[in-house]
Amino acid sequence: MTIHIGAEPGQIAETVLLPGDPYRARWAAQTFLQDAELVNEVRGMLGYTGTWNGHRVTIQGSGMGMPSLSIYANELIRDYNAQTLIRIGSCGAMQADVNIRDVILAMTASSLSTPSSGIFKEFNFAPPADWGLLSAAAQAAESKGISTHVGGIYSADVFYDERPDLNEQMTRHGILAVEMEAAELYNLAARYGRRALALLTVSDHLQTHEALPADQREQSFGDMVEIALTAAFA
Repeated sequence: MTIHIGAEPGQIAETVLLPGDPYRARWAAQTFLQDAELVNEVRGMLGYTGTWNGHRVTIQGSGMGMPSLSIYANELIRDYNAQTLIRIGSCGAMQADVNIRDVILAMTASSLSTPSSGIFKEFNFAPPADWGLLSAAAQAAESKGISTHVGGIYSADVFYDERPDLNEQMTRHGILAVEMEAAELYNLAARYGRRALALLTVSDHLQTHEALPADQREQSFGDMVEIALTAAFA
């Protein structure tokens, strides 16, 4: 057990899905895993381990923002030997051809700063997704007929952004969407030699101001979870 994860040795699988919301972790575990067992509830950040098609999987909430994600990913990697970490979360679309409910596969994750910035200092490190996971996820989405986009995203360190000039430039340069965690996940995966990918369901649109109603989010997020599980064990 660690400071933030109360699981015993052996209770965390090598493959971990990371939704930000702990209640979404519970929903995904109850919906997609067999024999799901609660293995963490420290600070209310729920984590479950079960099986999917015979493969052991942990679904662990990671909180909101890169500092919170960094805590859980560090402990999962260093103390529980997690090998594959897939973020499953929501995002805000930044391109006109990206629609509500679409799934985005984050090839790269740009950022202004991450918890890893102190290590790199003046160096602007650009962490990518794991190619094997990315390509497997793209194939899984295509086979399921799910509308998907592959490309760069932006990991913000604030939710209430006041930089319309920056948003304009990101849109101009093809950034697909904004979220708050993936860049640090990719940094940690590169540092420790692990596989990582961010899968994101578009729940809001920065240009059209559309938003996915709360009662429709779970069904839409289900597509993303299926893609993540399929890609993890391809």
